[in-house]
Amino acid sequence: MLSLIIKSAIPRYLRFQLPAQALIRTMSTSDGPPSSPYTTLAISRPAESIQQRVMLSLIIKSAIPRYLRFQLPAQALIRTMSTSDGPPSSPYTTLAISRPAESITHVQLHRPEKLNAMNKAFWREMVECFNEISEDKDCRVVVVSGAGKTFTAGLDLMDMAGDVLQPEGEDAARIAWNLRRTVTKYQETFSVIEKCPKPVVVAVHGACIGGGVDLITACDIRLCSQDAWFQVKEVDIGLAADVGTLQRLPKVIGSRSLVNELALTARKMYADEAKSSGLVSRVFADQEALMAGALEVAGEIAARSPVAVQGTKLNLIYSRDHSVAEGLHYMAAWNMSMLQTQDVMKSAQAAMEKKSPKTVTFSKL
Repeated sequence: MLSLIIKSAIPRYLRFQLPAQALIRTMSTSDGPPSSPYTTLAISRPAESIQQRVMLSLIIKSAIPRYLRFQLPAQALIRTMSTSDGPPSSPYTTLAISRPAESITHVQLHRPEKLNAMNKAFWREMVECFNEISEDKDCRVVVVSGAGKTFTAGLDLMDMAGDVLQPEGEDAARIAWNLRRTVTKYQETFSVIEKCPKPVVVAVHGACIGGGVDLITACDIRLCSQDAWFQVKEVDIGLAADVGTLQRLPKVIGSRSLVNELALTARKMYADEAKSSGLVSRVFADQEALMAGALEVAGEIAARSPVAVQGTKLNLIYSRDHSVAEGLHYMAAWNMSMLQTQDVMKSAQAAMEKKSPKTVTFSKL
């Protein structure tokens, strides 16, 4: 792969060289001025070989990131489950990544000894992880869960206090700008889930506190176990939730009054209420049944055309944030190209033959 990338870079090198060959003349061997096609300019290349080596070196260096871009997603995401009782192998310190079934990526919050509290590394690694998943053609759907006895305890206050309580800056304006940069950076940690074209199924057991609510409201399908409970905790620690809950929760739960109550009182919402209010779509007896159910849902999604599935997610999100007329206009523009996929004929033929979509082989996307 690297050799192919470098070979592809050679024409770029030659493109830089050829025009110069027409203009740059070697120096005369006599004591006179260098030979030149011009009457007022003397053109020479006293260090031509050095310049060529430097140029070729720069071109090859520019090819390296392209090589790594082909390699890193597979290395970072396609991990087999550990043969021991330990967590799946992972390139991250706060996440465990595995592939429990074909086309399904499992992202597990993995700080069980800290109740999966969200430290500085977590906020960075979630962005890296989902950016890679977005580009991974072998992944069609994502399942997110938490390791240990709870989904997440939310913000790791001990680890994050410096960023929030002691922002840098010489005066109020600079402190404010730095705080804004910090908040917008942390917002991307969950927005990247929503931006990911692959549907994300989240499985919640135990506590889902603070940042956990921000996380799950950015997911597409929310499931929980009977012991799950949810809490918009931020007002209890003296701040307004600022990384997604106040923006997404009102669009997830139909009752504005209930959203206001949860956000202003920080009271707990338990599984049955979460189901009746629409925060989650299904409740399972325990964590084992929950994970089996989440993987089953993910398997059903993965069996469908990735063109149809990813187009559906993107248009659902667009329609949520726009009027019906705007959503219909966007949908028409979308399908004017997407309807030309072979997946439509394959799916229609399977339906007419009364076959499951799982019997159809769809190309990677």
